[in-house]
Amino acid sequence: QVHVVESGGGFVQAGGSLRLSCAASRVIPGINVGSWYRQAPGKSRELVAQVTSAGATYYAGSVKGRFSISRDNIRNTVYLQMNSLQPEDTAVYYCTLVIAGSGGAGYWGQGTQVTVSS
Repeated sequence: QVHVVESGGGFVQAGGSLRLSCAASRVIPGINVGSWYRQAPGKSRELVAQVTSAGATYYAGSVKGRFSISRDNIRNTVYLQMNSLQPEDTAVYYCTLVIAGSGGAGYWGQGTQVTVSS
């Protein structure tokens, strides 16, 4: 069984930066799609950023220009670099990995809290 492990969340002041990491708990053949979602209190979970195996990326409008998603194909790790953080970015951030050979199933992490103070 594969578990997805996120790290890098924390507390930061507005304007600061954090980098989130996401990796599988064991060796995997590869990552087809890596995605970061977030869920703020009282709000629905939303897709923040996504990267495909071909390197194509997607960003939600609210983070475009501030967040950057990337992947390390050797370490099978997906990163989310978050700059110019604002209080409205406060949320639990979740990573999902669509693992090569898994038939398209997405594996979710437990989430990591990001808190931005004003």
